[in-house]
Amino acid sequence: MRTNIVINDELMTRAMELSKGKTKKAIVEEALQLMIRIKEQLKIRNLKGKLNWEGDIDQLRTDS
Repeated sequence: MRTNIVINDELMTRAMELSKGKTKKAIVEEALQLMIRIKEQLKIRNLKGKLNWEGDIDQLRTDS
């Protein structure tokens, strides 16, 4: 998808320094992938304490 966006110059410069030679396109794609990964992890973390466990953990530990 072709998209034109305005990005803060300082953010892009810093990202390019940290990325050691990656293109602006590669930096934006990496940032989007990282954001998606973090948001998905947050959704999983938000489930903590909300799922019901039915089973015997001691039994599972001895079955293997």
